[in-house]
Formats: sequence, C-alpha cells, structure tokens
Amino acid sequence: MRALISVSDKTGIIDFANSLQNLGIEIISTGGTYKILKENDVSVMEISELTNFPECLDGRVKTLHPSVHAGILAIRSKQTHMEQLASLGIKTIDMVVVNLYPFKQTILKDGVTREEAIENIDIGGPTMLRSAAKNYQDVSVVTDPNDYEKVLMELKENGKVSIDTNFYLMQKVFEHTANYDTMIFNYLRSERNDNSYPQELSLTFEKVQEMRYGENPHQTGALYKEIGKCEGSLTIAKQLNGKELSFNNINDTNGALELLKEFDEPTVVACKHGNPCGVGSSDTIFDAWKKAYSADKTSIFGGIVVLNRKLTKEIAEDMSKIFLEVIVAPSYEQESLDILCQKKNIRVLELPSICVKQSKNAYDIKKINGGIIIQSIDSKLLNEDCSYQIITKRTPTKEELEDLLFTWKIVKHTKSNAIVIGKNKQSIGIGPRTS
Repeated sequence: MRALISVSDKTGIIDFANSLQNLGIEIISTGGTYKILKENDVSVMEISELTNFPECLDGRVKTLHPSVHAGILAIRSKQTHMEQLASLGIKTIDMVVVNLYPFKQTILKDGVTREEAIENIDIGGPTMLRSAAKNYQDVSVVTDPNDYEKVLMELKENGKVSIDTNFYLMQKVFEHTANYDTMIFNYLRSERNDNSYPQELSLTFEKVQEMRYGENPHQTGALYKEIGKCEGSLTIAKQLNGKELSFNNINDTNGALELLKEFDEPTVVACKHGNPCGVGSSDTIFDAWKKAYSADKTSIFGGIVVLNRKLTKEIAEDMSKIFLEVIVAPSYEQESLDILCQKKNIRVLELPSICVKQSKNAYDIKKINGGIIIQSIDSKLLNEDCSYQIITKRTPTKEELEDLLFTWKIVKHTKSNAIVIGKNKQSIGIGPRTS
C-alpha cells in the first residue's frame, strides 16, 4: 500500500505517518509536509521523485500529474485500468491524506490583501481529494485529523479500511470542499461589494454546538455560525455559568440583542418568548435596569436580559431575587459574577462586542418548505437625526420626540402588528395588535 500525505493542518500527522509506516505502508509527500516528516525520521518519498518532475511555479504545480492522479483514480477491479498503469509504469496510490491551504485563516487576518487570499486558494489539494473520493471503493481519503484513529484501528484489525468507512470519508471530502469553495465564493462577492442575489446561492456555516433538543422536546437542534469574526453575535459569546443554551434561548436572546443594538445610551432589554417585555434607557446602566424591570415585573420572570454596559454588583443583587434564563453583558464586575453564579442553572454570557451591528450586506433568511426566502437585513436605525415629517396640529415637545424615537425602536423588534407605549425612555406596554 502507498499513502500520499500533504496537509496544511499538521495536527497529529507525525504520529499518524509513523503508524502507517509501522504497518508497512509506503509514504509519499510534498513541500512542508515532506520536510516535517523527514525531520521526524519518517521514511518518505518526495513527490518529485514519484513524478520525475520538479515542483514549479513556487509550488503551485506539484501534484497535478498523471503519476499521481492515475495512481489514485485507477479502478482496481477493471483489468484495462490496471494494464494501462502497468504499461505506463505507474503504481497505485491507496490512501490520500490531504487538507487544504488555510484560506479561512487567511481571510480572517487583519489587513489581509486580495493577493494573499487568492494565493491561499488550493488547487492540487481539492483535485486529489475529489479524485480519491470518486474512487472510494479502492482509495481511503482522509481530510480530518479526527479520523486518523478510526482509519488506523481498521488497518490494524483488518489490514484494510472498510468500504463503509471509505464511503463515510468520501462524504466528508465533499462536505469539506463544498465548504471551502463557498468560502471563496463569498469572499469574492464581498471583495466586489456585490449585493445582488446570485442565481445559485451557496452558504456555509460552522457548527458551534448541538442542543439537547430543538424548539420542542421531540425535535433535534444545533447552533451554527457564519465563517468570519461574527462580532456582536451570540455565536461568539463566552458562557460563564449555567446550562447549555437551548434552541429557544438562542432564538429569543438573538432578538433581544438586535433590539439592544438600536441604542447607544445605557440600555437594558428584557425579552420573553421572542418579544421584548421591558426596555429602559438612562444615564446609568443601573437606572436603565430599574426601568426595564419595573416595566413588567411579571413577564420578565423566566426571561432574558441583555445590557450594553458592564453589569454591576447592585444590578446582580436585584437580578438574583428573580428567576432569569439568560443574561448577556459586555463585561461583569467580579462581585456581580460571584452573586449570579450562585445559581447553577442561570446562563451568564459575556459578549464584549455586544453593540457591534450586523453588516448591511447580511442576509435575513427564512426557511420554507422546499426552499428559502431571503432579503437584506433591516439595518436602518432610528436616531435623532433621522428625517420625519410632523403632520399633527401640535408639534411634539423635545421629550415627546425622544420617547417616540425610543418606542419606535422597540416596535420594530416586536412581532406585528405591534403596539408599544413608552414614556421617559421606559416601555410601559408592549404587545401585538390582534384586531
């Protein structure tokens, strides 16, 4: 057996290669992978020795060669394929261990240039992966270091990797390359500032966690995040205390956070079942909390509270007297954490970038049976400089206009048809119109 190893993520690769070597498997490698294996006493053949052709164009061309791809793609049970390999002096490659250039890590770096990003678009890697995956009946293809142990176990026990495992590995390849190509596609769209709706839409996300259940106990669920820094997003919040977030926790907390982003002054938003139940703004975050809490002391029970300033000891003392599901703040006084974390189940999250707003190019997506509907996000924020026309006989006072702006921000994030009553930057009543 022969294995071709060429990896950007070198996690566990030395131990894996040593284990393959101990099983009598010949190893071929390229570039940096060849160097690190050689330095760690793995017996390895360099790719140019296999192809009789030097790597060229700064390494852009090294595995794109018939000696590589014919060795991977030949169907072992097909006599004509094996006869052709023999006539060409090409040996089979039975395992391909490849993961791709770090395109994601590159585009997430501060100040990355377009040239750097494009240089990290892998060509040979995806080609080898797809070749090996297509011939999964004869070739094992490994792209995830987490699968090394599984592959080794089967090789040690059975002398080969099972067809079922090869089929599983094949699936992971196309999941990996689809994700990779989608990242490239979305990066290029952002570089061109292309806000059009493409004829064929590809989106990719990374799993953050699985959930105990979905919206209801009989449903399953998981949380995924976009590829990127996701500043201001619940997907990057650090959980400091409590049980794992549920599907409903995440959905409701996200809505509360998006409402909070409408405000620059110290503000607290309390949310229950997807709707705000109390909102308060003031000169201090403690006064804002008092307003949000007293707006509806009943509905806040078992609810979610988000703040855009540091959570203080005095706020925590108040919060500890009631039952809350989730609290999110940009930071916490240590004394406040000591108080809140006495309750084992309350979910306490820290999100320093809590006020960072979504990109105007972001999508609002809703699943329907058989498809999705998609629109640009409602990124328009109300402020004192927004244009409006007064058509009433009496001109509102400055205080009345401030309260109008305050309540308009809340009604935007309340399920329609919505009514919000507020005064002195405090919600008085919030609810949908039913008639």
